[in-house]
Amino acid sequence: MDLQAPKGTKDMLPMDAYKWHYIEEHLKGIAHTYGFREIRTPMFESTELFTRGVGETTDVVQKEMYTFQDKGDRSITLKAEGTAPAVRAFVESSMYADAQPTKLYYFTPVFRYENVQKGRLRQHHQFGVELFGSKEPSADAEVISIAMRAFEELGIKGLTLKINSIGHPECRKEYNTLLKDYLTPHYEDLCTVCQDRFHKNPMRILDCKEKSCQLLVKEAPLILDHVCEECGNHFEQLKSYLESMGIAYEVDKGIVRGLDYYSKTVFEIVNKDITVCGGGRYDYLIEEIGGPSMPAVGFGLGLERLLMTLEDEGIVIPEPLRLDVFIASMGPEESLKAASVAHDLRSRGLKADIDHMGKKLKAQMKYANKIGARFTMILGEEELSNNKASLKNMENGEQVEVPLTPEAIEEIIMRSGS
Repeated sequence: MDLQAPKGTKDMLPMDAYKWHYIEEHLKGIAHTYGFREIRTPMFESTELFTRGVGETTDVVQKEMYTFQDKGDRSITLKAEGTAPAVRAFVESSMYADAQPTKLYYFTPVFRYENVQKGRLRQHHQFGVELFGSKEPSADAEVISIAMRAFEELGIKGLTLKINSIGHPECRKEYNTLLKDYLTPHYEDLCTVCQDRFHKNPMRILDCKEKSCQLLVKEAPLILDHVCEECGNHFEQLKSYLESMGIAYEVDKGIVRGLDYYSKTVFEIVNKDITVCGGGRYDYLIEEIGGPSMPAVGFGLGLERLLMTLEDEGIVIPEPLRLDVFIASMGPEESLKAASVAHDLRSRGLKADIDHMGKKLKAQMKYANKIGARFTMILGEEELSNNKASLKNMENGEQVEVPLTPEAIEEIIMRSGS
């Protein structure tokens, strides 16, 4: 039987785990400095959450969701994106009754059946932030600044922040009429999915990935040119906030984002033509899911794409120390003592290990060197009888005789620096 990971999935192997830990701690630290708190939601939700929240005419709902009937004959979908589940939890737990704004962040797997390519998997992982309760453009700017800081503090250069406004539903009613007038002569040339969107939600055609549809909408009217005064003022204030923070941006009137819940601000952060982060304002989603009328703004950032970007930029994530000390042993009694000493050292927070393979002494020392142990210690009959052993610094070759007590061993290791 030749079993392999399903197409579009990837194992996180031990030799790469430290990279994930590094960026997760980095992102978590930034979120905390902005006053955001962590939320965790289930890996699957009621399908209706995504059809209502994300939108029936989006690519995500129409083409990409992993949906199935459970044993109770309920329609269940693996988490297709992070915002709708966070909103569902916000409403279900009545967090809207707390002092606002509510600031949340999360790390989550996301499942989408899409074409597998570099940086895009069918199971990928996202870091997201959601800010509930504020309609002010300062909230939009703060969310954007978190994303920009996350990349910049990792040393990523050449980032471009692209912003746009897609107005609110009333703006879009008039715009959709203009867009339909433009597309009517080309209706037969649209893909079958977009022909359906033409009648239900014509703006979704702008986000179609079919090349034929992309060509047709190249000269289409742009939503930013047709937003109302309120949405226009919001967008201008957002730009002022970004400028006050020293955050450079480009206005890209073609950005609409691929999910229906967005309103007003939408943005993308691009690195070498790859979108590494996207988000925006969604002032109607909380009410749509059953909560009160309450505005919100947030973003999602793909962790696989972030790791890929770091690699492409030549940014090396420092590999953490794997082991402080390896204790080699030369016989059964010595092996027992090695286990006892390692146990005591671990209780003091040191990374210690012993041989579990019955290797000869020479092979144990080779192993210790291969895994990068900072110190090694050999326990033989003489060491046990004297209750002392030599602790060798593998970086400079220095050896120090030390009593076989955790206190003495810890002192030497800590004195050398970690």
